[in-house]
Amino acid sequence: MTHAIRTRALRYRASAHFEISDLSLNVPTGAVYGFLGPNGSGKTTTVRLVLGLLRPTSGEVAVLDEPMPRNTASVLARVGYVPERPHLYQTLTVAEAMRFHAAFHARWDQRWAAELAAMFMLRGNARIATLSKGEMGKLMMLLALAQRPELLVLDEPTDGLDPVVRRDMLESVLGYVAEHRATVFISSHLVHELERICDWVGVMDRGRLVAELPMQTFKDGIKRLYVSGTITDLTSAPFVVLKREREAGSALEEWIVRGWESGMQSHIESRGASVREVIDLDLEDGFVEMLRAARTPATVEA
Repeated sequence: MTHAIRTRALRYRASAHFEISDLSLNVPTGAVYGFLGPNGSGKTTTVRLVLGLLRPTSGEVAVLDEPMPRNTASVLARVGYVPERPHLYQTLTVAEAMRFHAAFHARWDQRWAAELAAMFMLRGNARIATLSKGEMGKLMMLLALAQRPELLVLDEPTDGLDPVVRRDMLESVLGYVAEHRATVFISSHLVHELERICDWVGVMDRGRLVAELPMQTFKDGIKRLYVSGTITDLTSAPFVVLKREREAGSALEEWIVRGWESGMQSHIESRGASVREVIDLDLEDGFVEMLRAARTPATVEA
């Protein structure tokens, strides 16, 4: 498997109170990779490190098989980027912003840029200063897509936008991916939005990568179990226990597990306990439980 983005033991100290620690990302070529995490978890800092906008304290970054930040110029010529905060000159019109960006990108597709502007209902004579948040988001996506990138990096691209605008933008991304087999790295805290479009997911929390796995594995493998009996040693379990607790007076323990598959009840039963119920969690519940487990070791309460 080749990787459009790959980091190894990446570290960066953003302040006395926060750092990216030992970050090893693997974004498969051709994937739509959802980079999940709460606000302040380090997603935007990671994006800037990947794109050479920040220099790591230590570690390695490779983007499209080129080392970063050493080859920033040649890499960014192949990357479309929608930052968390727009960076366009407010006095330009939409048409002027398109011509300005076209001058910097040899692969700019003027015909497709015009088609995107029509699809997004962006008026060429509209001043950027007068655009709504949704219109600004559409323009930023247009500028990233019209340069025909091999890698599209989106940092919270739909945050604060209404559902119709979000749907239009994401459909344009998926259409581009289907046609050009590009890779998409999309950072967001909107879990349900990524569930619909991503085939890989990485979960970030407090500067650390908590998990990285195929989206379907993430969705299917996190379960809530109700277990009768008590098991003290789970070191050899074929799944990961994210949480264990027993309410006062209850005969059952509640477990949240990751990596669960059909037939794993036998492992629990072989240790003298039994699984009374297995409940699917939706993606958001699984995401929340994974973050809680990363912050607090699994415990059993009497």
